[in-house]
Amino acid sequence: MCDKNDIDRDKIKVHLLFKDEVNAFALPDGHLVIFSGLILESENPEELSGVIAHELAHIKLNHVMTKLMREVGLSVLLSMASGGGGDMLRETAKMLSSTAFDRALEKEADIKAVDYLIEANISPEPFATFLLPLSQWRSYPSKIPVSTSTDPNS
Repeated sequence: MCDKNDIDRDKIKVHLLFKDEVNAFALPDGHLVIFSGLILESENPEELSGVIAHELAHIKLNHVMTKLMREVGLSVLLSMASGGGGDMLRETAKMLSSTAFDRALEKEADIKAVDYLIEANISPEPFATFLLPLSQWRSYPSKIPVSTSTDPNS
């Protein structure tokens, strides 16, 4: 997918966390965190590819920095960038992993993810099928509990 969409793989750092939660999220500097629960819950590679494409879109569209600016402010970001605030950095990473982007950024990431999938000759339909239960989470509590979702309900 990266090759077909001019995404430099060397700039994406994938982290696999062995947790049952069905989740993935983007962090600053191209970090992509994927929980093993997401891999296990995906019914096919296309579903997983869609979620990864969505998170890559957050990274490439600079949503992570937009969110940081809104949540923690410029002064905190400048402090972290200058090497200060190790505790602050840990707390910011925790906040990013546990809260949602706003609906406009989510919609933009979804659209870009579909573009990425199409360009890579991967059907976006399984991604849409995977997202449907997320939008109706009360009907599908085993798919993803709302408390662990980092994306807002659609």
